[in-house]
Amino acid sequence: MRIPAHSVCTAIRDDIVAGVHERGSRLTEEVLARRYGVSRVPVREALRTLEAEGFVVTRRHAGACVAEPTEQEAADLLEMRMLLEPLGASRAAQRRTEAHLKVLRGLVRLGQERARTGSSEDLRSLGGWFHETLAQACGSPALTSMLTQLRHKITWMYVVEVPADPVESWAEHGAIVDAVTRGDGERARAVTARHAERATAAHRLRPPGGPPGRGERVRTSQHPVNMSGLRH
Repeated sequence: MRIPAHSVCTAIRDDIVAGVHERGSRLTEEVLARRYGVSRVPVREALRTLEAEGFVVTRRHAGACVAEPTEQEAADLLEMRMLLEPLGASRAAQRRTEAHLKVLRGLVRLGQERARTGSSEDLRSLGGWFHETLAQACGSPALTSMLTQLRHKITWMYVVEVPADPVESWAEHGAIVDAVTRGDGERARAVTARHAERATAAHRLRPPGGPPGRGERVRTSQHPVNMSGLRH
């Protein structure tokens, strides 16, 4: 596989999230450079960025390795998202563009149609695009970046169950867009907070070596979440 040097960080991050690079495994510059078809320089820069984001750690005598977050760290990410997503929606109500609204409305229409007739994979993809667009609409590069990193890490650590009532879930998405369209920041914040709280209940930690789609409830111990046997 050969990719542009500036995309190396994204490629490595995506492979970590997908389980290609397992938790705790070593990430050597030479092997990564061969895999992505680049020199070691962009790989070295990418590893520094991914370490700052929390996907990579540097260990004595081992070098760069994929991080192994604790269950408490995983639970903290969900709590952070519950705080930041409502803030992002509130900002989006004040700063969104017509282009953002067009995309959000289109995603809600598709999501509501798929909720009635579509597959769970369709709904997951549409939900991801919806929240990515909402984050971009907040008009704050720093907040958008934080929300994007949170979503990547949560995808990495959790299995998300399909909502028991996807129609209701997409009705909530529609209510968020309505509030953002009207410029009602407080309403957007409140609806997004309720939606985030309901969505959090559907998250399960990925089990060690367990089948995709299964998980366990978040616990608060400090033991590492060992998911080295899980691949996608």
